[in-house]
Amino acid sequence: MSDFRTSTHRERWILQPHDLMESWAAANRRAAETLAQYGTTQMKVNPVDGSIDLPDHVDSSGVKPMSYEEEQLIRVFYEQKIQEVCTAFKFPHKIQATAIIYFKRFYLQWSVMEHQPKNIMLTCVYASCKVEENHVSAEELGKGIQQDHEIILNNEMVLLKSLDFDLIVYAPYRSIEGFIDDLEGFCRAGNGAFQRLEELHQMAISHADKMMLTDAPLLYTPGQLALAALHKCNDILKVFDFERYLETIFSRQHSNCTIEQFVQSINAINYLVDQLKMPSVKDMRHLDRKLRHCWDPSSRDEHKKKEKKSKHKSKRTSTDAQL
Repeated sequence: MSDFRTSTHRERWILQPHDLMESWAAANRRAAETLAQYGTTQMKVNPVDGSIDLPDHVDSSGVKPMSYEEEQLIRVFYEQKIQEVCTAFKFPHKIQATAIIYFKRFYLQWSVMEHQPKNIMLTCVYASCKVEENHVSAEELGKGIQQDHEIILNNEMVLLKSLDFDLIVYAPYRSIEGFIDDLEGFCRAGNGAFQRLEELHQMAISHADKMMLTDAPLLYTPGQLALAALHKCNDILKVFDFERYLETIFSRQHSNCTIEQFVQSINAINYLVDQLKMPSVKDMRHLDRKLRHCWDPSSRDEHKKKEKKSKHKSKRTSTDAQL
């Protein structure tokens, strides 16, 4: 069985906050420069080897690139869509989590202006099913969500290359289950709350779902995420003495950090969850329109024509009503 301590996940993909910001800013800046130079940001992907070709030059006068903050909202929106797709297919949580982590890692390398997040989202789900040995064909996945399965396959190689083929990832769900099993003995010996552990387990899973939409999976280990979820939910349910349990964990394991430092990490994770902002329907209409303009500047002119036609129709209707 693979071990997180010796994994590429721990070695290469647990980052510092400034690493994330620099990666996102660099991708956003590169896409903005591409838009200024070529008039479009959408990259051409070779489906065979995942190589990238720069776009042909088109007229893009008046098209503005997306901001750093707008890209963040789009990423969160599609990460939640991954959860919805996986729930619809009744996939286990490990597939959902793997797909989201793939998606997060991919957009450390690229801007959403360069590769359509809807397409990458589906390819992440498809790839995670294969890696987690819950294989679903691209045709079945595409049919289930009414999308062309060729889109999924065409982006598979660029996804794998962007991940550096580091495909084994670790999520908090298994760690939560391990801590719940460990707590069975702790609660029997302690406060007699064994019967409430299942309620705590389910609530912690739901909280972990929210965590997966934040930056936390790129900043903290699965064990830290799991304990943060249990800590937050135990504050509500009062099942066990969390501080005492944390002391028993540290007494059994050799850690490079103190309990105080670990608690700071837990609080930081839950702060990220509390600060999570989901885009509204109105936000997404605006963001989706702006994103389409970056990919296809001609869509901006079409949108203006529709708006003008709609305003003209509204004005004519108002005049008729007065008559």
